Amino acid sequence: MKKTLRYFVMMLLLVSLSALLFACGGGEESTTNDDDTTANDDEGEITKLVVGTDAAYAPMEYLDDKGDIVGIDIDIVDAIAEELDIEVEYKNVGWEPLFPAVDNGEVDFAVSSITITDEREESYDFTEPYYVANQLILVPEGSDITSFADLKEGKKVSAQINTTGHKVVQDLLGETSSDIVAPETMPLAITEMLNGNADASVGDNSTVNEYIKNNPDAKVETIEDDEFEKEYYGLMVKKGNDELRELLNEGIEKVKENGKLEEITGFVVE
Repeated sequence: MKKTLRYFVMMLLLVSLSALLFACGGGEESTTNDDDTTANDDEGEITKLVVGTDAAYAPMEYLDDKGDIVGIDIDIVDAIAEELDIEVEYKNVGWEPLFPAVDNGEVDFAVSSITITDEREESYDFTEPYYVANQLILVPEGSDITSFADLKEGKKVSAQINTTGHKVVQDLLGETSSDIVAPETMPLAITEMLNGNADASVGDNSTVNEYIKNNPDAKVETIEDDEFEKEYYGLMVKKGNDELRELLNEGIEKVKENGKLEEITGFVVE
């Protein structure tokens, strides 16, 4: 009886040990990479993409009252995702961190009113343009500023850091000029002007006009200048990611053809 009991206990220990080893990794090796954001089906087709943005640039991308990321850019990407039959997840990573987030794979691509420029194309790849914009100057009511050139006459100018608005101001005043005020967001840039820390603010027309729309009592004026060239927004992907860039281009072409892009933006990008 004692031998039988001893044999039973030994067998029970062996079974328990085997189960423990299996639970600790003795089974099949997983093929899931936690560092990857892209999700693929069994045939290797993309089923989900993580999208980075800076949700502080209304009306293009911003947080609504519920804290959800919304805006024109978001509507466009949603329409593209619907045409491509893929799921998208948005991450509000901020403007400055957005670029390394694409580089290190934290997000698959970025949508954030990103103007396609020669300098940016050295480090990133872009889709075909999906939106056209231009810079506007915002000044206090009664300002003596009437053109972009006037900003060079001892004026302080605010613009969101590392945007094309910031770049054109740097080209005018000098890259390291102390007359440039460059906070993290465009709303902060406008606030700097309203608080008297800048004589004018330069930013994309969509955002400047949205501010005026939402603040009808603000004593401000806008100035257009032919010196500002048209700017084209693109979806930004990691350099060399041709597969994703081509897929997104396919989606952009589809929303152009079916009229959804014009429905969202109010115009057609040539």
